[in-house]
Amino acid sequence: MGDSNELLVNENELHEHYTFTVEKGQQPLRIDKYLMNFVENATRNKIQAAAKDGSILVNEIAVKSNYKVKPLDEIRVLFEHPPHENLLVPEDLPIDIVYEDEDLLVVNKAPGMVVHPGHGNYSGTLINALMFHFENLPNNSSNRPGLVHRIDKDTSGLLVVAKTEIAMTHLSAQFKAKTSEREYVALVWGNVDLDEGTIEGHIGRHSKNRLQNTVYFGDEADKGKPAVTHYKVLKRLGYVTLLSCRLETGRTHQIRVHMKHIGHTLFNDERYGGERILKGTTFTKYKQFVDNCFKTLPRQALHAKTLGFIHPTTGEKMSFTTEIPQDMQSCVKKWETYSNHISENKDS
Repeated sequence: MGDSNELLVNENELHEHYTFTVEKGQQPLRIDKYLMNFVENATRNKIQAAAKDGSILVNEIAVKSNYKVKPLDEIRVLFEHPPHENLLVPEDLPIDIVYEDEDLLVVNKAPGMVVHPGHGNYSGTLINALMFHFENLPNNSSNRPGLVHRIDKDTSGLLVVAKTEIAMTHLSAQFKAKTSEREYVALVWGNVDLDEGTIEGHIGRHSKNRLQNTVYFGDEADKGKPAVTHYKVLKRLGYVTLLSCRLETGRTHQIRVHMKHIGHTLFNDERYGGERILKGTTFTKYKQFVDNCFKTLPRQALHAKTLGFIHPTTGEKMSFTTEIPQDMQSCVKKWETYSNHISENKDS
């Protein structure tokens, strides 16, 4: 009996880091390969070491790394240490605060800064900085202090942070009810056909690559959540287009997924294939020009430019706008010069 009690104690000391249910249509695949698609920053060696330690459970039984996953398998990955995102440490990092009062603050997030700790990013995040600068921030439903919404690591721009429980509840409700105003500026591959349009398509996790999201429609629509993006052309620059995108919903990677869905992947969006030359010529000079643009803007070309909401205590409508950051401005300027040069050559 002593042994089984000991096992129970050990089980209680383990912390769940990941949990997955294998999809119905999944072909048999080694679990180490399967988890590579689902766990960000994982390596085959790390996964195999975890399996060797008995940390990977399928249907509550520890498996080896050569176990073949089957449809509807319940996979859990457990470790003795708690997930790093549970261990939030205040850090003295600079924050660009655009506006602040007793209830909230609006932050202009720099590109490259992660909003909250997660797999592979445990320090240097906006939350680490917020915890240093502000005490007693309210937790959201995911236990993330102050966060009402988030933007991707390599997207720059505006975020609202709640400083009180009332502000958190009030602002979260506005985002949920789609009454907040969010406008982004994006540079996308290709010449977008219409001057303005609306993209509707349910967004959910990609079934093969869990680090991507995708659009599901028709019979598969229930695999995703409804998502609506309105776009308007700001400038046509030959092989790329500068757009304004207004979010009606706020799904993960929404603009990135919706633009890819209509054949206009974001410029230099590595996760969705935009780091390749998707439009243009095969000339070496053109390739050099695009590579130069990629170096100037080493991230997806997306900036959260405008943010509007109703103030949780005064009821006043508030709206904030930020300039497009330098890296994106320089990249757009290069394309402007290039497209002017092309049209001059056509005219002559």
